[in-house]
Order: sequence, then structure tokens, then C-alpha cells
Amino acid sequence: MSRSANVSSFIGATLVLAMPAAIAVWRTEQVALHAAVNRWHAPWSDALLSVLTHLADGLVPVVIAAVLLFVGTWRTFLLLGLSTGVSAIVVQVLKRQVFADHDRPVMFANDMPMLHLVDGVAMNHHFSFPSGHATCAFAMGLALAVMDGAPRRAPLWALGAAVLAFTRVYLSQHFTEDVLAGAGLGVVTGSAAWLILYRTRWARAPWLDRRPWRTGRTR
Repeated sequence: MSRSANVSSFIGATLVLAMPAAIAVWRTEQVALHAAVNRWHAPWSDALLSVLTHLADGLVPVVIAAVLLFVGTWRTFLLLGLSTGVSAIVVQVLKRQVFADHDRPVMFANDMPMLHLVDGVAMNHHFSFPSGHATCAFAMGLALAVMDGAPRRAPLWALGAAVLAFTRVYLSQHFTEDVLAGAGLGVVTGSAAWLILYRTRWARAPWLDRRPWRTGRTR
């Protein structure tokens, strides 16, 4: 089963969610846009989003992948591993080799005198573009949407990824354009992993549907 409807639904929802942010980036200078978004804050959202952002840390897909070694198949394990692993490598290359001069919002604090920072959040200063957390969120979200099996729930996975990506802007760890680029990268790498593991001739290999630590085929 290719789960192509799941992927299409996830990508479609992602495009709908990204459209307002893309228009805002196109029409507004990045510091002005960040200042406008930063005006919206509250104690409850500070507490909630500073915790939610960690769901897009690199450790989370590692833990999920470890669980899939026991309850999933080689196909699902590799889908998550390739989606998040390859995207993480690409992000680091882009951050440090191509866009190394892109600084984080806190470096522009002089231009945003009312910048709200959340207490207890360690601020990063450099290597802003693209957002690694946003990339991880969407690569992981697409993989989980495929594993879920229900196309109607794929938009919910996209919405969850978008919320995790937004936390990076809310916490002033990234500009909006950083998370948009990360989201796009996550979707591309996740889709590429899905194509390899579900649509190519190689995807018909019987061992992909075996559980790594159990014998026999799974449904």
C-alpha cells in the first residue's frame, strides 16, 4: 500500500497552513514581521510553547525510531530514520556552509526594543536559516502521517508540525522565513523517503515488511 493519499493530504494541508506565512514574508521585512508576531504573548503560551518546542528536537525521532525497531517494520523504521536523518544533515550543511551569516532574531534586539523573550529559554544567536526544528517537525510529521494510514488525519499531523514550527518564531529562536524553509525541506526529504520506500521497485523487497527484532511478516 503506497499511502499516496496520506502524503497528498499532508502536503496539501501544509501548503494551506504555509500560505499566510509566505505572504507575510513576501510583503514584510523580516525584523518588522518578527516584531509584529512577537507582540502576541501571554504567560500560558510562554509556558506551553517553551515545552512543546522540544517535541521537534532531534532526540524525539530517535526515540520513536527506537520504538519502531520493536513494534514497527523495517519500512516504517527507515521512513522515519531517512526522513529526519537526511534532513538533519542537509540543514546543518545549509546552516553552516551556505547561510552561515544568517543570525537569529535576538541579534536584532536593538531594532526591536519591545522584544519579548521567554524566561528560562536559552537563546541561540547564529545559524538561523533554515530552522532545524521546523525541518524535523515536518519530516517527522509526514512520516507519522504515512504510518497512521488514515488520509483524513494527515492534516492533523501537518497542523501539529506547524504548531511545533511556530514555537521557534514565538520563542524568538527563528524568523518566519527560517521555519518556512525548514518546513519545505522537511516535506521534501520526507516525500523522497516515502517514494523510495513505498513507490519504487526496491520498495517491493519482502524484508521491508518484516519487524527488525521479530521473525515473520507483518500486516
